[in-house]
Amino acid sequence: MIGVIADDLTGAAEIGAVGLRHGLRAEIVRSGKPGGAADLVCVDTDSRSCEPAEAAKRAAAAAKLLHAAGARWIYKKVDSVLRGQVTAEVEAVMKQLKLERALLLPANPSLGRTIKDGQYFLRGRPLHKTEFANDPHFPRRSSQVLQLLKIPEKFVLRTANGDRLLTDGTIVIGDAETVADVAGWTASCDPQMLPAGGAEFFNALLAAEDQVDINGHAAAESIVGGRQFFVVGTSTQAARKFVVSERRRKTPVFSLPQELSWGAEFTAAAVAAVTQRVVGAFDLCPRVILNVGLPQVRDVEVARRLSEHVVRVAERVLRQARVERVFAEGGATAAELVRRMGWARLSVVRELAPGVATLAVEGDEKFLLTIKPGTYVWPAEWT
Repeated sequence: MIGVIADDLTGAAEIGAVGLRHGLRAEIVRSGKPGGAADLVCVDTDSRSCEPAEAAKRAAAAAKLLHAAGARWIYKKVDSVLRGQVTAEVEAVMKQLKLERALLLPANPSLGRTIKDGQYFLRGRPLHKTEFANDPHFPRRSSQVLQLLKIPEKFVLRTANGDRLLTDGTIVIGDAETVADVAGWTASCDPQMLPAGGAEFFNALLAAEDQVDINGHAAAESIVGGRQFFVVGTSTQAARKFVVSERRRKTPVFSLPQELSWGAEFTAAAVAAVTQRVVGAFDLCPRVILNVGLPQVRDVEVARRLSEHVVRVAERVLRQARVERVFAEGGATAAELVRRMGWARLSVVRELAPGVATLAVEGDEKFLLTIKPGTYVWPAEWT
């Protein structure tokens, strides 16, 4: 069994989908212990928004759990643009597993996310000049990767390009401009170091291990059908474009009340009213969208509550209406929905596109949950 530690649900699902490409049975664990039948176990610590000490504690506990469950090796999944408590979590896992060095490779070149000479670029633009600069929780105000990370307590943090020698006492962030660059870094890995990073590095490690990369995705048509409920808890450019396109297709779209963007209370009566409208829409159309639908909010706390408000309504809808397919956009949104519904373990059943994974809920395999990060796009062939 291979173990993975992710700081949010979308990251865990993304890695699980990569494993599925290689023929691995993938399971996501949010609480409790692994089921015992999976080849790949992804523990979601739900720690991206935690304080560093709490994030480190959760990451170390996950490493201990996976080691005790018999993991052959453990991968630390991090956000591709290094949001969250990356340094604290990587360091905590290294300490728990008694490892003296780590290779951190967050770049996903096939998605245009590259690192060159220690600078991060998104489709050729410096990271701090993209929409990530306005992230309400972790604004990316620099393209220098060393400035995007906090200084470790014990280890030395450095970048590397041509020199791929990893020495003890270091956490090395590798340059990667192409998929071949990512694959090239796998030669630097050994059992005495912690591999950490994005989905493409994990894919390269699996490819190097089994020499097989299926590199394909299940047909999108397999998840289309029945009632489809899109829960969009982000206000990213990708989310706004998706909602606009669906409105043009006459898909029912519901948004939160305007006053919530000012920090007003979302009363029980207001929640019930929105829920009733959404449930009623399913009688007229098999696809319904619930989104924030408000201008971008700068206040971090208010922005967080907006995502929670969307999920409050979504939970009530799922408990009142028969819905076969749910599509959750945004890591925090997906995680909160799973928490509210009480789903402890999920299995990865399909990869629709890089970063877009379909999960089956343990005990209810007929219900499918598809999730993706807010900055990724839904596959165009079925939207």
